[in-house]
Amino acid sequence: MLINKYKTLLLIIFFIFLFSIQWISAQSLPLQDTIIMVDAGHGGRDSGTYYGEIKEKDINLEIAKQLEQELTKNGAIVYMIRKSDIDLSSIYDSLKKRGDLYRRLLKIKETKSDLYISIHINWYDNSTLKGAEVLYNDINKNNKLLATSIMNYFKKDLNSTRSIKTTDLYMYRNTTTPGVLIECGYLSNPTERNLLQSKSYQQKLANSITKGIIKYLSKNKKIKYLI
Repeated sequence: MLINKYKTLLLIIFFIFLFSIQWISAQSLPLQDTIIMVDAGHGGRDSGTYYGEIKEKDINLEIAKQLEQELTKNGAIVYMIRKSDIDLSSIYDSLKKRGDLYRRLLKIKETKSDLYISIHINWYDNSTLKGAEVLYNDINKNNKLLATSIMNYFKKDLNSTRSIKTTDLYMYRNTTTPGVLIECGYLSNPTERNLLQSKSYQQKLANSITKGIIKYLSKNKKIKYLI
């Protein structure tokens, strides 16, 4: 009888210990086992928008690398569409841009990503416009939730006054994987142009995006963690 009691007590202690380990893991690695595709927009022959020698494709890649580090630190499995100055089009593509975007979509599908984050920089003729913003397509109902979550942190951390918007661009209307297009700021705005080239500001952007993803997943019960 006493032996049975000890066995029961040991089982209880074991399950408490196991639960504690899982709880600590959820707190320290809130994105554990979440597969996230990070897409640094443009690349190679496609510079994106530019100001003199300052090219969108280069800034996109630096922000994407910072984001990869932040997501990985929080336990995510991160895939990068590109890690260098390349595009994904083939010599056989009659439409180079469409071929590039198509292969980006294939990578999202092949990796069975839970989320994808597309990094871009904005431009507008009115140089007073500034601020990071998030765009989404309604093809997946979760896209708006993800966009809202990230946008909230842009407002809180970066004082952005922008709002979420919808987009019907090819890339975003052709995948059902939850994801968003992030315009990290305006290259056309002198102040923001300088910030976007700064490692510290790129880090702030990566931090805000990561926190937005964690909050989104916690609300959708993917993880039990709240910021």
